[in-house]
Amino acid sequence: GFANFLADVNQSNLTYAFKAKKAGLWGLGIAYVNYGDFIQRDETGLETGTFSVQDYAVGLTHATTLNHFTLGATVKVVVSSIAEYKAVALATDWGGIFKHPTKDLTVALAFKNIGYQVQSFSGAGQEPVPFDAQVGFTYKPEHMPFRFSVTAHHLQRFNIVYHDTTLLSGFVQNVASPDVSIGDKIASHFVVGGEVLLSKNFNLRLGYNHLRRKELRLNNVSGTAGFSVGSMVRIKGFQLDYARAFYHVAGATNYFTLSSDLQRFFKKKKDQ
Repeated sequence: GFANFLADVNQSNLTYAFKAKKAGLWGLGIAYVNYGDFIQRDETGLETGTFSVQDYAVGLTHATTLNHFTLGATVKVVVSSIAEYKAVALATDWGGIFKHPTKDLTVALAFKNIGYQVQSFSGAGQEPVPFDAQVGFTYKPEHMPFRFSVTAHHLQRFNIVYHDTTLLSGFVQNVASPDVSIGDKIASHFVVGGEVLLSKNFNLRLGYNHLRRKELRLNNVSGTAGFSVGSMVRIKGFQLDYARAFYHVAGATNYFTLSSDLQRFFKKKKDQ
């Protein structure tokens, strides 16, 4: 997968998964984020060169299915580098999925980033790993070409609305802390989506992230911040997923994901 964020920030993902006969599903994934090059200056403001900022993670995943339940876990190493400074963390993701035996209903639970920091940027003390507890479901009503999904995130903390502390510490004068309603605090945990199933090879998608819209909107205009659109196309054993997520009135991010069942091609070679 590939994502082109704002300000020339690029993210790439590569994942390979295979199913062992008696050992369940195994997968290996690599994620990489490149923030680009920046001008480096000394304490006097004199330009001394450039430096790069990068994040990457390598993870090993195992999952097994028991009746209508699938349980899985990922062990990963996460590295972040800013110039010559590095931070390293070890973390795991745990999750489970339930698929209804007769209805098109799926319920999932995930605990992401359970771990600790091995090395910090400063080398002094550990910083917390951003833990995230999530639950979600997807449902397709019978005889309707629609699928609906709802995901709740950061359930371990009720108020996840961000406040800019510089507005409250004297850097900006005469700015009061914004009042956040209970409704906004609850809605900020949810991401909702819908999918129009035009055929088994072509779908259209729409999503809405309330927290993203609230945090990235301007004071006088929101635009399409928080919304996302996308589609899915299958062509001869390949599936292409595209999404365009609107973060801000200044622009949006494009996501491309190409996936295929490689075992399908191996079987064809054996049959020839």
